[in-house]
Amino acid sequence: MRKSTIWILAAIMAFAFFSLLFLQIRYLRESIEQKNEQFKEIINRSLSSVSSELETAQAKKYLTEALLESQKKQAAAYKRDKSQESAILFQERIKVTANDSRFNMEYNASTVQTRPQNQIFQTPSKAGSNAISRTIYDMQDEQKKKLLYEYDILYEVAKTIVNTASNIPIQERVNFKELGNSIRDHIKYNGLEMPFEYEVVDKNNRPIYPEGGLGAKYKKEDFSQTLFPNDPEDKTVYLKVYFPTKKDYLISEVSFIYPSIIFTFILLVTFIIIIYTTFRQKRLSEMKSDFMNNMTHELKTPVSTISLAAQMLKDGSIAKSPEVFKHISGVINDETERLSFQVEKVLQMSLFERQKATLKMKELDMNDIVVSVANTFQIKVEKFGGNLDIDLQATESTINGDKMHITNVLFNLLDNAVKYRREDIPLELMIRTWNNSNKLYIAVEDNGIGIKKESVKRIFDRFYRVSTGNRHDVKGFGLGLAYVKKIIDDHKGTIKAESDLGKGSKFIICLPLMTNN
Repeated sequence: MRKSTIWILAAIMAFAFFSLLFLQIRYLRESIEQKNEQFKEIINRSLSSVSSELETAQAKKYLTEALLESQKKQAAAYKRDKSQESAILFQERIKVTANDSRFNMEYNASTVQTRPQNQIFQTPSKAGSNAISRTIYDMQDEQKKKLLYEYDILYEVAKTIVNTASNIPIQERVNFKELGNSIRDHIKYNGLEMPFEYEVVDKNNRPIYPEGGLGAKYKKEDFSQTLFPNDPEDKTVYLKVYFPTKKDYLISEVSFIYPSIIFTFILLVTFIIIIYTTFRQKRLSEMKSDFMNNMTHELKTPVSTISLAAQMLKDGSIAKSPEVFKHISGVINDETERLSFQVEKVLQMSLFERQKATLKMKELDMNDIVVSVANTFQIKVEKFGGNLDIDLQATESTINGDKMHITNVLFNLLDNAVKYRREDIPLELMIRTWNNSNKLYIAVEDNGIGIKKESVKRIFDRFYRVSTGNRHDVKGFGLGLAYVKKIIDDHKGTIKAESDLGKGSKFIICLPLMTNN
């Protein structure tokens, strides 16, 4: 698959995922806003009911007292001698509604109608033929007047309540503990049951109950309701209710959306990882193909050279010339070493494909191995006019490791130092060992061309090669340092590189001592 196709598919999938995530987050936000509006509506309706209930209770109290007093006065005014008058009790249900429709109530009102005992027994000569009908009419007319009088009394009582009740302290008009129960009951009736705090404040927002207030942390989200709307403005008091768990309630109401958002996010992360892995595998595949092409060419060259040299040795005249024979033998030896090196690279490639090296672990003295490697490599260094020194400061140098791979690690680092030497100054190599915190440290230093800062962090990647500018005499496949790092990792150690361009490089290996295993 071409890289452009992968990019197009990645862009489409990314757009789809981000769009889905955006829609889910938007739906979540709108759901929370909708639940918040419903919450406000329920609370405002509940507090309005609480305020109406307080007004109704206050009106009922004052109306009861006023009507009882009016009835007493009315009964006293119409009281007569029982021997001269007879009393007729009239009862009627009266409905009283305030002008602002804030409250209404019904009340049983009664009036007493009296008349002389002999009135309905008038003789026809005095009362005429319709005396009884006239008497009943007069009684009904009198009753109507009395009822109108009763209505006037009730209306005056209602006005008195509006004008005088606000002069009574709020503490005497409201039972604050019962107020809390009323708030709880009305909220529960409207479908909510959650903890709340409340306070009563005056028009200047000074707390009346509780006296100290509820603190600033509740002030941002409160619900306010006027307790007695008919009171004068300068005596208005407000009920404020706060819900500490409001946010938790709103979140819990839309909690069913969160799993879908989480799973979408997981899918998005998984998709990004897959795309990254795809590009990485494609890059590795391309580098592997280049490696195999280069390796095929590199293997053919020494094989063809050795084959040609072997044919030349069959010529009898070659055997008579020691110098030519020596030269051909040297070519065969050099090409054999070159072929062996290429085969080793193929084995390293196989090692990376298996992801795990087969190590033959045993007790090793790294000081001895460093000395052995230095003695072997000294000849190659001297060939280029260089010098190799060792500084063995480690007093504890015993590790558990694979001798062949550990030796190859040191040879790889030294070989790189030789390949990337500077032509203008003699090559200087140094191998140091020391102990620190029960660890063994091995450093390989050179004064070569060095590495750029941005390349240092990638030099241990497979197939990665640092650009050497116009130098074409240095060949490789980007596997040497990757092999070094893998072997050190398999030995439970670490390796890091320090380098300055034009000044040289330093590789520091840290390995656990035998005593720590």
